[in-house]
Amino acid sequence: MRATFDPPTDAEAYRFCHRLRVRFAETDAMGVVHHAAYLPYLEEARVEYLRSVGHPFDLLRAEGWELPVAGVATRYLRPLFFDDVVDVHLVVARAAGAAFEIGYLLTVGAEPRATAVTRHGVVGPRGHPVRCPDWLVALASGPSSGDPEH
Repeated sequence: MRATFDPPTDAEAYRFCHRLRVRFAETDAMGVVHHAAYLPYLEEARVEYLRSVGHPFDLLRAEGWELPVAGVATRYLRPLFFDDVVDVHLVVARAAGAAFEIGYLLTVGAEPRATAVTRHGVVGPRGHPVRCPDWLVALASGPSSGDPEH
């Protein structure tokens, strides 16, 4: 995936934070989180973020909207380990046309462990690409949605 956003490693650059704990099942024999386990972390943060801004997935789907993931790019900086408390910071980086990008920073304490970008399409009630709704465009350019959630 070719992302247009380069996620910063400064947590202050993000508008939302979701905290989670690494489960044993997500690790290998050395207690290191498997690379594929990062995707559910991003998804969990994304779902909670949309809920926090008044657009939970069940409401979006009831209104006929879908936000499929079209690509993911992850940069692993340092490993995550079993029982780490991870803050997944998130920002809507860009929303234009029928696509948007979300940037992520995963930290333990204040230490950056990974960055990621997900690219999404916007699909309307008839299953065809549609322009990003105004509320989504506003998230990419507007003020913070409030205090970070932990």
